[in-house]
Amino acid sequence: MSMTVQDFTISPRRIGAILLRHLYVLKGSWPRLIEMAYWPTMQMIIWGFVSQFFYTQTSYVAQAFGVLMAGVMLWDVLFRGQLGFSLSFLEEMWAHNLANLYVSPLRPAEHILALMAMSVLRTMIGVLPAAVLAILLYKFSIFAMGLPLLAFYVNLVMMAWGIGMLSTALLMRYGLGAENLVWFIIFLLAPISAIYYPVTVLPAWLQPIAWCLPSTHVFEGMREVLFHQHFDTTLFWGAVGLNLIYIAVGLAIYLFAFRIARERGALLQMGE
Repeated sequence: MSMTVQDFTISPRRIGAILLRHLYVLKGSWPRLIEMAYWPTMQMIIWGFVSQFFYTQTSYVAQAFGVLMAGVMLWDVLFRGQLGFSLSFLEEMWAHNLANLYVSPLRPAEHILALMAMSVLRTMIGVLPAAVLAILLYKFSIFAMGLPLLAFYVNLVMMAWGIGMLSTALLMRYGLGAENLVWFIIFLLAPISAIYYPVTVLPAWLQPIAWCLPSTHVFEGMREVLFHQHFDTTLFWGAVGLNLIYIAVGLAIYLFAFRIARERGALLQMGE
């Protein structure tokens, strides 16, 4: 299949149209909005009370209170970011709308950028209420980390995009039979992402694998900021470099799966 210059032309108008389409879906569905905020808020409340309980027991755990709370909320950035990307694609499948989209001038790159924008939006809707409630209930503000928080957020969202493109490619390849992968693929990485404990807790053979994840660099960097008020630029750039690889690989797999699906006519058959 030959490529032309037009295939690489990006139209902000078409990207905005896809984004507006999903915003109308959210606007007309309060359950979707509530669901996005429900789980981050519930996890924040549960972990918050657990942390407060241990806060009264030992001075060591008292120091860990902020780490646990920050870990919960930053983990939800990664989870909601990946889910926000993949779920927006799933909604098109459920509505039998993929065929309608791709008989239009919409290009895969434009669709991907729109899904990335929805990923960021869903993440903000999901995590911000939890962050505000943490201030009100526990007097803990994740925003106290300052600019490092922005660096952590950007890296986690970038990783979410890479994983999201991979899971979406699986949907194009296997249809709704792979739907469950969208929901739990990110949780497979949770035990080795060092969310609530340092990488050194893991078995020695597992530690090199953990360091291959951008999320591990982020959560180790988070503890450096909270415990030592030090932003480790080595961890930051390590996460950035890995994320660029994740996004490049995810994009390549996505475009390959899209090409195969289009050649087989699978885009016309996807749906519930």
